[in-house]
Amino acid sequence: MRTAIISHPLCRRHKMADEHPESPQRLDAISDRVLASGLDIAVAHLTAPKAETSHYMLAHDTEHVERVLSAIPEHGLTDLDGDTALCRESLKAIERAVGAGILAVDEVLAGRHDAAFCSVRPPGHHASQSKSAGFCVFNNVAIAVKYAQTKGVKRIAILDIDVHHGDGTQAIVREDPNVLFCSLFQYPFYPNSEIENTETIVNSPLPVASDGNDLRALYSQQWLPKLRAFGPELLFISAGFDAHLEDDMGGLKFVESDYAWFTQQIALLSKELDCLGIISYLEGGYDLSSLGRSVETHIRNLAES
Repeated sequence: MRTAIISHPLCRRHKMADEHPESPQRLDAISDRVLASGLDIAVAHLTAPKAETSHYMLAHDTEHVERVLSAIPEHGLTDLDGDTALCRESLKAIERAVGAGILAVDEVLAGRHDAAFCSVRPPGHHASQSKSAGFCVFNNVAIAVKYAQTKGVKRIAILDIDVHHGDGTQAIVREDPNVLFCSLFQYPFYPNSEIENTETIVNSPLPVASDGNDLRALYSQQWLPKLRAFGPELLFISAGFDAHLEDDMGGLKFVESDYAWFTQQIALLSKELDCLGIISYLEGGYDLSSLGRSVETHIRNLAES
């Protein structure tokens, strides 16, 4: 698949408290691994554009957008919730994090790429219409999905593989019959969402210590039949890698070969359903070594599919 990595140096400017796990070094770990592995010559590298305020409002209430924009501090940090803060240059990162998805949609719909990985921060899947939470300011994936809909895409699937439930994304797309949302997550665990399933919401809680065998069973038995029946035209992945065995932010036991298998399955499904493409967005992943290895594996398997 013709694959692009979309990023921007300004995504490093967003900094929270010292020792906060959602750090700029996450992007360094990814770029260093992509370069060291030689994968950099096999993919395109695109620069994320600056998102417009109107893009945020595709998925968020006007009041929430205005609250975030007005909260950018001149000095120090402003808390949005107990886990999420803004610094003076956070908006520069947010603009590019959202902009990466806008560019990814444009690239895929124009037929220039089959897949894109948005290597950006801050992440987004805990942000709902009216609230920032869990390291997430605006919901990058949900905004990109809404943007794709404005461009005429009718049916979209979002697959969230972060160790934490994508509660913000679910809240945004819950009432939309044209978006299928599938989320696996450790349970019980933050954000302690009430588990619900509908025709277009597929929640797949996993007990602590679940591993790649559980991932394979979950995908084959719960997600794949739903995806085939729904027939999405475009696939999004909320690609959190904090379910990795080495990541102490969670208690699942996925390893690189599991992410390779999952990526291969989604690439096969995309071809089977004649989808427009796959857009993958970095969410969690806080152990720097396993994050770099897992993302490299994910992108490599997109590019080689």
